[in-house]
Amino acid sequence: MLREHSGADAVIINILLGALWHYITYIVCITAGNSFFDPAKKMYQPRKWEKGGRFYSDLLKINKWKDILPQHIEKNGFSKEHIDNTSIPYLDEFIMETCRAEWNHGVNCMYAAVLLIINNLMTAVIFVFLLLLINLPFVLIQRYNRFRLQRLRNLIIKRNRLRLQRST
Repeated sequence: MLREHSGADAVIINILLGALWHYITYIVCITAGNSFFDPAKKMYQPRKWEKGGRFYSDLLKINKWKDILPQHIEKNGFSKEHIDNTSIPYLDEFIMETCRAEWNHGVNCMYAAVLLIINNLMTAVIFVFLLLLINLPFVLIQRYNRFRLQRLRNLIIKRNRLRLQRST
């Protein structure tokens, strides 16, 4: 393990291993089918403590800082910066992409377990802190955005039903 390596060697090896982990996670993320990121899956479902998304806005004040973080968009990829239209298929794709991004950053957070195993405690704590600092905010943003998008989707469906009822 890295416990026997000098500080500089351990840092370089940790960075290289972390980059490899993130790269593999990214490749899996972009090659996995959309069904892998189905918002109906349990891992993407709301938790009671999230209080319908209010946890993120009220406690974490996510609205004040979420837009200053960068987003990664593949060539011809899906931008999550703003809503381009309000069609149900578009919102469904947007919601699925929040699941994809959440999965990617969540799996990257799991690299913390490797860091704790291969490093001495002090080095592990530093790298785990950095790892979570880099990835956890994006997990939170994706969950928060999914709550908002699902509310918008449900509102549009409800309005469409009302329009249909009025026209018949």
